[in-house]
Amino acid sequence: MEKKEYSSAEVDHSSPKDEFQELLQTLEHQTNWDGQRLVKYDGIWLLELLFRPILSAQKYFKAKDTDVILSTMPKSGTTWLKALTFSIANRSVFPIDRSPLLTSNPHKRQFLLENKIAKDAVPLELDEAFDMFCRGITSYGPFWEHMLGYWNAHLKNPERVLFLKYEDLKGDILSNVKKIAEFMGFPFSAEEEKQGVVEQISRLCSFENLKNLEVNKSGNVLGLMKNSSFFRKGEVGDWVNYLSPEMAERVKNIMESKFQGSGLIFNI
Repeated sequence: MEKKEYSSAEVDHSSPKDEFQELLQTLEHQTNWDGQRLVKYDGIWLLELLFRPILSAQKYFKAKDTDVILSTMPKSGTTWLKALTFSIANRSVFPIDRSPLLTSNPHKRQFLLENKIAKDAVPLELDEAFDMFCRGITSYGPFWEHMLGYWNAHLKNPERVLFLKYEDLKGDILSNVKKIAEFMGFPFSAEEEKQGVVEQISRLCSFENLKNLEVNKSGNVLGLMKNSSFFRKGEVGDWVNYLSPEMAERVKNIMESKFQGSGLIFNI
């Protein structure tokens, strides 16, 4: 999503708290599958409750060269990648056997701006939610344009944007851990590789290990979500147990149409 400059005609409020209220009232709204309100801004559906934080970040946040921003769709390996990036960047500070990940959830180790299902919301049935997703009406959707935006940014500026797929991480975690470390500016030395540090970090941050840690079986993050809710199955292809053949064909056709000629491929 590109940054947008605001003129005094677009935003004219007396206090920072209401800076984006007038703009918000002019935008299209929808209800997400989980019952939360969505607002369409610059072609992207955003959660209304995060509208101000997102636009404030666009307008005021100044990234440093050393900042690493992890951007994921929900339930696409976010917890895994948070654990990996934290462990890679801090391996000289915390030995594997004394890693903070052993006693705290990965989402508590880094700043987060995430979704949560409203407590009083009644989620839609799967077929209704699926139809909304295919039509692009979902948080941070349309999914296809969202992915293409990051993919094209990666192709244009690969040293600044790393594009990863969950399936690739599951297929070859060691190569991808080294790729992530190189991208972040914390490459593994030959001695570290010889000592098995790449394997140690991969095991520490694995789905099986994190899910079975006592800290992730209880407790919550910021009082919003149970630690255990961040760990589902950690499998590739589990969609076959939920989507009908017709649903799968619809997704396949949409992907082929949207990603045609881009070089971006997702197998289904």
